[in-house]
Amino acid sequence: MKIGKFTWPSELTIPLLLSVALHLGIVVILFAGSKFSPSVPEAMEVQLDAPLSEEVMPEEEIVQAATVDKAKVEQQLEAIRAAEQQRKDEIAELERRAAEAKRQREAEQQRQRELEAEQRAERERLAREKEAALKEQREAERKAAEAEKKRKAEEEAARKAEAERKRREEEARRLEEERKRKEQEARERAERERQLQEELERERQARAAARSRQVQSELGKYTNLIKATIQRNLIADPSMQGKSCTVNIRLAPSGFVISVNRISGDAGVCKATENAVLKAGTLPVSEDPEVFAKMKDINLTFAPEFN
Repeated sequence: MKIGKFTWPSELTIPLLLSVALHLGIVVILFAGSKFSPSVPEAMEVQLDAPLSEEVMPEEEIVQAATVDKAKVEQQLEAIRAAEQQRKDEIAELERRAAEAKRQREAEQQRQRELEAEQRAERERLAREKEAALKEQREAERKAAEAEKKRKAEEEAARKAEAERKRREEEARRLEEERKRKEQEARERAERERQLQEELERERQARAAARSRQVQSELGKYTNLIKATIQRNLIADPSMQGKSCTVNIRLAPSGFVISVNRISGDAGVCKATENAVLKAGTLPVSEDPEVFAKMKDINLTFAPEFN
């Protein structure tokens, strides 16, 4: 219901109309009562000095009549005041109800706005959740696709790795067999070589032993020839009997005496030996290079011989 530009809530329409009608009725009754109520009787003029007559109302009746009219007026005024107060109370109640209705309407509007805000927030939340769910689903699908791709790649890599492992095992087996074959051949070849070397070593040792014996024999022969040459050139003295001297003699390939030096022994024998070597000038040497190598720088112990 609309009064002017103000809109009353539907639940307040009937009580409000009844209240307004009641107030209008009270106002009309009060107005009519005040309009048609008997006026206060005017005070009667009483002349005190007038002669009393039978028609003059007794004083007690006059006072009683005035008292009755005043009480009636007071009663009417009290009724009017009560009606006015009731009217004010009803108007205040109407205003309170109107204010309460307005407050409830504003609260309802506020609640409606809050509800709309909650609904809007809920829609936005649901939209965000839906978007997040879609995004999560797309991400899960992407990850699943990547996982599938990775799985296939890993399977392919595993297959290739297995094939490579088998190839390497086969190659290793082949190489191992080749290594064993070569090792066997090498052992056999080494055994043949060892046997050959042992045979050659035995031959070499035999030749070396024979050669050493030959060199020692030649060396002994030429050492004796040198001693004989020294003995021939020695100026002997009986005091040298039983004495000896060790000297170092250096020779040229031709047997020429390069130097002679005393090492140890009797001084007289050593001096005579040095003189005999220098006197000879050339000593017998072997033409065999190996024998001469042992003679070219020789330490010789010489003892004079007496017949």
